[in-house]
Amino acid sequence: MLTPAPASAFARPLVRGLAASLLVCGLVSAPAAWAEKADRTQPLHFAADSARVEEGQRLNVLTGNVDITKGTMAIRADRVEIRQNPDGTQSATATGGQGGRSYFKQKRDGVEELIEGESEKIFYDGRDDTVHFTGRAVMRRIVAGVASDEVNGQAIRYDNKTGVYQVMGGGPLGGTSSGRVRGVISPRGGATGATAPAAAPVAPPAPAAQPGGR
Repeated sequence: MLTPAPASAFARPLVRGLAASLLVCGLVSAPAAWAEKADRTQPLHFAADSARVEEGQRLNVLTGNVDITKGTMAIRADRVEIRQNPDGTQSATATGGQGGRSYFKQKRDGVEELIEGESEKIFYDGRDDTVHFTGRAVMRRIVAGVASDEVNGQAIRYDNKTGVYQVMGGGPLGGTSSGRVRGVISPRGGATGATAPAAAPVAPPAPAAQPGGR
């Protein structure tokens, strides 16, 4: 069972768009950006206008101004369905929100950086610790409160274990029909000590991710 918690005031997305300095089509991968390792085992706290529990289905349905926290992870949406998986993990499907998109953020492990993203549908799969953004998807790396990197596409898949994210085109983006992937990658250095990332080889446009959930 989930334990209700008072609504939390999460920071709104810091940047709505950056000028695109990287333009490729198909698939982009970036180097490691591991999420906080302890989040997967933390309890999930929520606040919502209403909640429905389906014990037989191991399902909790939250609707209306939903705020969720799980360790450093936060989700904000109009509707979130949370499933208890057989292995004891939790998975969540979020839809709707400000501007028709749900919001996700999570602290990186060992550094003062955040990963945040928005899309029409967000699916967090606790079984393999991945996050899937589908529909007008955007994901950013936040350093010292400032958006450092940003990628946009029809779908983005982020693997918390490896820190690799994949950006897929193949559908409308920003009111156009090109389906091209866009992004900004800032030089690495300073506190992170990382080097500038290298884009993966250009590949044909890939279909949008089809994450699980209801």
